[in-house]
Amino acid sequence: MVKKSLLALAMGGLAIGMTEFSMMGVLEEFAKDLKISIPEAGHFISIYAIGVMVGAPTLIMATNKFPPKKVLIFFMFLFTVFNFLFVIAPNYYTLMIARFMSGLPHGAFFGVGSVVAAKLSEKGKEAQAISIMFAGLTLANLAGVPFGTKLAQVYSWNLTFGIISSLGLLTMLAIYLWVPNIENENKTSLVQQLSFFKKWEAWVLILMISIGTSGLFAWISYISPLMTEVAQLPKSQIPIIMTLVGLGMFIGNFIGGKLADSISPNKAAILAFSAMAVCLMVVYFTSHIQIVAYFMSFVTGLIAFTIGSPIQMILINNAKGSETLAAAAGQASFNIGNALGAFLGGIPIALGYGFNSQLWVGFLMASIGAIIGTIFLKLKSKEKVN
Repeated sequence: MVKKSLLALAMGGLAIGMTEFSMMGVLEEFAKDLKISIPEAGHFISIYAIGVMVGAPTLIMATNKFPPKKVLIFFMFLFTVFNFLFVIAPNYYTLMIARFMSGLPHGAFFGVGSVVAAKLSEKGKEAQAISIMFAGLTLANLAGVPFGTKLAQVYSWNLTFGIISSLGLLTMLAIYLWVPNIENENKTSLVQQLSFFKKWEAWVLILMISIGTSGLFAWISYISPLMTEVAQLPKSQIPIIMTLVGLGMFIGNFIGGKLADSISPNKAAILAFSAMAVCLMVVYFTSHIQIVAYFMSFVTGLIAFTIGSPIQMILINNAKGSETLAAAAGQASFNIGNALGAFLGGIPIALGYGFNSQLWVGFLMASIGAIIGTIFLKLKSKEKVN
């Protein structure tokens, strides 16, 4: 039976997953409401990711000496307030600022949550415990994002993000009731923690995650126009597509946790990036076939989220004394991938190459991620021999 404490963390993952991925599902409605182009609306995906990059290290460092439970509640308080501001923001520029702010607590929450989940797990099952927290993120794609997409189509995208803000309040209550008071075992100073970034491992891993995961975001950021313009599906089918993507992510997340605990996090990450590259090419050549478009939405979602737990464990394993900061850096890197994928994927679309041209960008980035992962594994193997 899953511990309630892990369920509380998963609830936070659900809320954060909805605020991150709902923008992909409502992109066309959002662009229409603001009277901007779809690539311009894609900038709201990138600005959120930039918020995550800024917030992850700064919030972790600012809350370095406080108990994890209180820190998690504080992060969800920020999440709730900033998402509410996004709902009521009156124009393009205030929306952009609010969207940036709503990304600030994202990486920090998962950074602290990853370390807490690992501490609450049985020995040898740390990656699987982290995958339970990330299950909330995948559940967002399975149920939350399709539901939010439908609400935006029928009513307004504002209602979608209003519900997301309310989920933040529920998460605060769940953490307060279910997460135990874990002592802050972090005895290292801020300067000592920052020494993680002096290691070559830190920068190779940040590069691997940032580039490799941008393959996922080059695909999913523009999945709505890919389905309506290339697969020629009606808009009413987008929530179904998002459900299939979410179901794949939900299953893939647990597969990634099992793989990381069995064949090693490093090998699991290389396998995930390689499979992602293959999937994106299959999607490129088959997205005009409607039945295959449905099937590959599920498969690509599954492959994409096998990466979550492995990369968190690689970072934690290579950051003794700086685990929380390293885990947060992983989420920041994941969102560099988000920003890169949305931005670079939008370039060939803006140049008129079609709504499947971004898949070539995704293929290239995922392939580079696999190559960097392989180099990292070989360097670590040499280090052990010496």
